[in-house]
Amino acid sequence: MKKIRLLAAAAASLSALAATPALADITIGASISLTGPTSALGIPTKNGIALWPKEIAGEKLNVIMLDDATDPTTAVKNTRKFITEDHVDLIVGSVATPVAAAMADIAAEGRTVQLMLSPVNLPEGRGGWSFRMPQSTAVMAIPIVEHWKKTGVKTYGFLGYADAYGEAWLKDLGAAAEKAGIKQVDVERFARSDTAVTGQALKLMAANPDAILIAASGSGAAMPHRGLVERGYAKTKIYQTHGAATMDLIRVGGADVEGSYVSSGPAVVAEKLPDSNASKALGVQYKSEFEKANGKGSANQFGAHAFDVVIVLQKAVPIALKKARPGTPEFRQALKDAFETMGRTPVSQGVLNWTATDHFGYTPETGVLLKIVSGDWQVVQ
Repeated sequence: MKKIRLLAAAAASLSALAATPALADITIGASISLTGPTSALGIPTKNGIALWPKEIAGEKLNVIMLDDATDPTTAVKNTRKFITEDHVDLIVGSVATPVAAAMADIAAEGRTVQLMLSPVNLPEGRGGWSFRMPQSTAVMAIPIVEHWKKTGVKTYGFLGYADAYGEAWLKDLGAAAEKAGIKQVDVERFARSDTAVTGQALKLMAANPDAILIAASGSGAAMPHRGLVERGYAKTKIYQTHGAATMDLIRVGGADVEGSYVSSGPAVVAEKLPDSNASKALGVQYKSEFEKANGKGSANQFGAHAFDVVIVLQKAVPIALKKARPGTPEFRQALKDAFETMGRTPVSQGVLNWTATDHFGYTPETGVLLKIVSGDWQVVQ
């Protein structure tokens, strides 16, 4: 198992941490997909975590990072290790929806908060200790359906991952489209590891929808996009989800993605937003810091989610510290309670308002629709 440890402060060895967790330190276990099909999402997340501060609320911050290789089984092992051996105060991860979902039951079993980096829809009764840093698929479907209404789209097709991420988009987009009177005419699925979608593209083309939504992520979202364009579907009628709101889509897709649309959080285009947007200043700060460390054009929403983890911790940790010290079950419970009661919290990716019954929390106006123009993002008004 590939392991990367980032120590934001001088710390003891991993074995010493497991034996005697430091009560003065906050320890975070991060399970991130640094290899496998979603490594394009995991690597910028790792780069974002590398920029975390050395302290939060006066407490030293220790981060233990493990590669889950985009594998749910590996992620479960990582999560158990974090809880039983490392005695972490908080779990972060993962970036892939099926992987993050697999971690949720273990986090709940260990009564340790999980900050998911993927918009996982969990069945009722599960995920009581899991909070989402990404926006819900329901919130991010809003700008797409609003644009469809404005441009006269009456029918749509769906081409998405055959996993939890694809199913969440299929469900939430379907509900919003149906309410708007827009009919679904075909649904096609593919695996994250697939290298072509020829059959699915032909079926979608035969259904002749006014628009097609692709539910995929990172550079992997370019493959089905190109498959549709190569078979003659209009680029300007293809839409992508916030999982694809990275420059990897533009880099890999090239001319085939020009003129298409992507639903996104505000951080990706922060500098292009009006000053009245609650996330603008934070988004600009994120992009400046991230691109200074990783190069111009490197910032994407997954690095932004890592940035936002610090924002919510800076608000919640002082609340939790009034009740207990890090390294204890009482602090973990206090941290969960703080997240559920800390109220409206602007982050680079929108405005959060977590509650005991809503661990997504983003407001409906969070999503931004982008158009790819000349190899860059243009905000659709």
